[in-house]
Amino acid sequence: MGWRLIIKAGANLPEIIPGSRIENIQDYHRHRYKQGIPEGVKDLPPGVALPLESNLAYMNGVSFTKGCYIGQELTARTHHMGVIRKRLVPVQFSVPLPRESIPEGAEILTETGKAAGKFRAGGDELGIALLRLANINGPLCLNVAGDKVKLTASIPEWWPKTASK
Repeated sequence: MGWRLIIKAGANLPEIIPGSRIENIQDYHRHRYKQGIPEGVKDLPPGVALPLESNLAYMNGVSFTKGCYIGQELTARTHHMGVIRKRLVPVQFSVPLPRESIPEGAEILTETGKAAGKFRAGGDELGIALLRLANINGPLCLNVAGDKVKLTASIPEWWPKTASK
C-alpha cells in the first residue's frame, strides 16, 4: 500500500530504505486514494465512521480476539454476521475538481437520483467515498456547486476476494 516516512531534513532516504524515493504530500494522498486507504479524522470522522465500513479489519486495524474498545460488541457482531452494506472505496471523477470545491460529506447519487453514499476526501480526479456496495458498479454522480459530476467507484485489488460479493 505504500509507505509514509517522516525523517530529519538532509537525511539520506535510500540509506534508510533502499530503493525508496522522495515524493510530495499530494503524491502520497493520490496513492492512498487510488488504494482506498483512509487516514485521519477527515476520512474517518469520529462518531460517524465504523471500523468495518472503513475497511480497518482488512488492514488488521481491528482485533476480534483481544482487547476492549468502544463499539467492540457491534463491530464483532457485524463481522461475524457478515452484513456490511457500505464500504469506503476509491472513486474517480470524470473531470478534475479542486479540493476546496467539494463539501465534506457531499452526497453521492445514483443515475436516478437515489442516495448512494457520501464523499469523504479527495480532489483533482481521485478521492474516497463511503458507498453502498449495491451501487458501486452503477453510474454515480456528485453535486458540486450546482453541477453534476460523474464518478466511478472501484474495488481495491488488496481487498480479500470474498469482500466484493
